[in-house]
Amino acid sequence: MTVQTFIPSAVKAASENTVTQPMHTADVSIKKLYIETQGCQMNEYDSHRMADLLGDSHGYVLTDNPNEADILLMNTCSIREKAQEKVFSGLGRWRKLKEQNPDLVIGVGGCVASQEGDNIQKRAPYVDMVFGPQTLHRLPQMLDQHQAQVEKPKKEKIKLVDISFPDIEKFDFLPEPRVEGFKAFVSIMEGCSKYCSFCVVPYTRGEEVSRPLDDVLAEIAGLAEKGVREISLLGQNVNGYRGETFDGEICTFPELLRLVAEIPGIGRLRYTTSHPLEFSDDLIQCYRDLPQMVSHLHLPVQSGSNDVLQAMKRNHTIDVYIDKIAKLRKVRPDMHLSSDFIIGFPGETDANFAETLQFIKDLDFDHSYSFIYSKRPGTPASDLPDDTPEQVKKDRLAQVQQVIKQSSIDKTDAMLGKIERVLIEKVSDKDPNVLIGTADNTRLVTFIGDAAWIGRFAEIEITEIKTLNLVYGELLNLEPDVA
Repeated sequence: MTVQTFIPSAVKAASENTVTQPMHTADVSIKKLYIETQGCQMNEYDSHRMADLLGDSHGYVLTDNPNEADILLMNTCSIREKAQEKVFSGLGRWRKLKEQNPDLVIGVGGCVASQEGDNIQKRAPYVDMVFGPQTLHRLPQMLDQHQAQVEKPKKEKIKLVDISFPDIEKFDFLPEPRVEGFKAFVSIMEGCSKYCSFCVVPYTRGEEVSRPLDDVLAEIAGLAEKGVREISLLGQNVNGYRGETFDGEICTFPELLRLVAEIPGIGRLRYTTSHPLEFSDDLIQCYRDLPQMVSHLHLPVQSGSNDVLQAMKRNHTIDVYIDKIAKLRKVRPDMHLSSDFIIGFPGETDANFAETLQFIKDLDFDHSYSFIYSKRPGTPASDLPDDTPEQVKKDRLAQVQQVIKQSSIDKTDAMLGKIERVLIEKVSDKDPNVLIGTADNTRLVTFIGDAAWIGRFAEIEITEIKTLNLVYGELLNLEPDVA
């Protein structure tokens, strides 16, 4: 399980996805908020919105130091085994801060909160608020309720727990997103209805619910007006988007992409996380028709064995996946592909793993999120017998990661001499004459340039490979501002 501290960009400048408020440490009267974010980009997005909410409603600003915070929020992830215990371990550290400062407010949100509910407060009674992914917009009201109870006798206090699934309601109450930089995430749907046997998401985030089309387009248009040039659309099953239009019709994901591409200022489009079943021919045609679509796709497959896919209830075969990628690469030959792989799923044999390893080699993945299977309580796969030794699973994972790492190295090396379209994002800290941007394939590209170009796209010829994720280049062409 990945754990990230949600902190201001001035402190965490290396994180390209962090959108935060500046920290005002000089004024001791300012109320401070600390957010620890675990897991996926959806959680990162939710943490941003929590900060926006409490900043707008109660004047809280973010801090990177939990010791100076007035509120501690833990945005949890339940994708890995023993996630609950890791949450309670973290809360144990926060308990000491609460003992030192009884006025400190502690809240737990995210998927573990959705799973555990009031059990969190039973095990950790010093936790003041528990909220789910779909109810984070109610944080200001929950905080008001908590503050109103502070002076009450203990027996009169009520438990502040809200882990309901009020559809897409939260987006109606979230403030306008703050903008720092030229990239932004936009959540277009919540939940998942696929019910893969290993996955807890449908139980913690609910069934798939799409935001209305007009709301999504209005948010993106507003971001573009503020200088955002790259949009990443988010959802647990993002390409399954089916948003209602103003006249009661349904807009599909490919139709949404075409509409977003028409918004002035948006020069680049990404999305995550998608599902092979929803990767339609219409979506593939978007890569043919829309230059804003990056030549980079994250399409989770989980295994290269049909037997394992069936046990996972993925409802597709390897041939289906391969066929879709072949069609995609026909219209975008330079496509960089990444995926998710679960290694050591219950019942995975040596032969099954060999199929997965060969599949990875054949598809030539750029990178992946790969990990050993973790049993999640309440999922069908948690009842499957698992007799594969842990060391065998670790050895298999190491083989997968080595193959994909070498493929990633090869793809970076192959950039030498190529021309890449780069979004210029900032000036190097080391040299004011050096600019830094990102290519379609997510590599950082540095080159000599003028700071006035920041926020624009440029064609850069790659002249040197520095590391796996960093290349040097020379400017060939500076595109006009797309606004």
